[in-house]
Amino acid sequence: MEINKPAKAGTMESNDIYVMLMPNPKGGIEINLQSIVMKQFGEEIERVILDTLKGLKVENSIVNAQDKGALNYTIKARIETAIKRAQ
Repeated sequence: MEINKPAKAGTMESNDIYVMLMPNPKGGIEINLQSIVMKQFGEEIERVILDTLKGLKVENSIVNAQDKGALNYTIKARIETAIKRAQ
């Protein structure tokens, strides 16, 4: 699945995540994550983002994410929404 244009999903509210997807002209997936729980859950958040992208067959994308303590299902939903908006 191709990311054709920049798209965003989510909010900056507590327990949510703001995600922006953009096409990656260099190829591959690049994740830029900022989180209030980076030390405890940063790797898990990145894994959920990457698994969701792979599950929807996205291969070339830049993901900018600002997390405010979102749970895994919220992260997945925001990524899926941004992908659908980016087509």
